[in-house]
Amino acid sequence: MINVTKLNGTILTINEDFIETVEETPDTVITMSTGRRIIIKESRQEVVNLVKLFRKELFAE
Repeated sequence: MINVTKLNGTILTINEDFIETVEETPDTVITMSTGRRIIIKESRQEVVNLVKLFRKELFAE
């Protein structure tokens, strides 16, 4: 799971397995496989890096 920050400053933990797309329009919008859309402060590249880091830690155990 990864932590992202909504535009209002709320930290949200999401399951990276349910991320379908990440767009910058110019705000970063994550679309989940459930259809839910979340607008966050992090850039698209930061989300990619968070997912990579989480998976690296997960498989290192």
